[in-house]
Amino acid sequence: MSSLDKHPLSGTDRLLLLVVVVAASGLLYLLSPILTPFIVSAFFAYMGDPLVDRLEARNVPRAAGVSIVFTGILSVCLLVLLVLLPLLQQQLVTLLAKLPLYLEYLQKHWVPALVTKLGLDPELFDLASVKTLITEQWQQAGGIAKDFLGSVFSSSLMVLAWLANLVLIPVVTFYLLRDWDIFVGRLRELIPRAWEGDTVKLTVESDAVLSAFLRGQLLVMLALATIYSTGLWMVGLEFALLIGIIAGLVSFVPYLGFIVGAGLATVAAYLQFQELGILLAVVAVFGVGQLLESFVLTPKLVGDRIGLHPVAVIFAVMAGGQLFGFFGILLALPVAAVVMVVLRHVHERYLQSQIYGQ
Repeated sequence: MSSLDKHPLSGTDRLLLLVVVVAASGLLYLLSPILTPFIVSAFFAYMGDPLVDRLEARNVPRAAGVSIVFTGILSVCLLVLLVLLPLLQQQLVTLLAKLPLYLEYLQKHWVPALVTKLGLDPELFDLASVKTLITEQWQQAGGIAKDFLGSVFSSSLMVLAWLANLVLIPVVTFYLLRDWDIFVGRLRELIPRAWEGDTVKLTVESDAVLSAFLRGQLLVMLALATIYSTGLWMVGLEFALLIGIIAGLVSFVPYLGFIVGAGLATVAAYLQFQELGILLAVVAVFGVGQLLESFVLTPKLVGDRIGLHPVAVIFAVMAGGQLFGFFGILLALPVAAVVMVVLRHVHERYLQSQIYGQ
């Protein structure tokens, strides 16, 4: 029997709890425009706290450990902003510039063969209009981007807001990282004594699941993006970095990174080299990456602690995107993992209940 069964809530307690939940939800909604830097900082602190704890266990002072981990996080973020993003932008611009040429090649060499062999209507493969549309949209997007950047830099308040967030995130991250254990301890003190056992149990299990997903899966995604990008670069693919990162990012869904990455790389390799032999090298790159993910990366970095079926992963991502847009996609899997912990707990309670035993 759980602690909640031993100490059931009275009507007044339930009303008070409902009022607190509604008030907290309303407050979060009202403060949502300014919460982004604090959420980002909390994410970095959550990711870095175990490293600080390990250093502290090796007799490294907490302040020194926080400084070491904070410097590492800041260095990685600066590396991504100053090195990786410009390279990705360059490859994306090159791809959009060459896309009309690729469509023209397909229109001349592949469309006639498909129409002749399959007996299809040639209007179904009118890639010339697609090329014109892409060219017009690209030119329009460039004008919109220039106008947007001009308006951003002409607005001093918007510039100051961006700069404030950029400065605020590392500052808040440092303080959260330094006092993370203190915050956790104080939150535990606020838990009603009758709920402490169940709450701590669920929290520990949820933390294990989130750790497995956030730390383990992000490392797997980073490793796969590096493997795919390096392998495609060795093959000579022009958009190796762009395709490798895309394949790594979508690899949180089992086999999706392999399917999407191999498909994009195969098309890009054929359009670039126009030789079928090069496709074998592309397939080999993704074959090696898939083997490493299945037998080395996922077992060692993630394991079986998440417990989400691939179908549940796909549903969670689609549901998150439908309900909350881009941020819903980012939060879908962590939330789904915690929900699975709660559902397993509810299932155990159900099996021990009188309803199931009757």
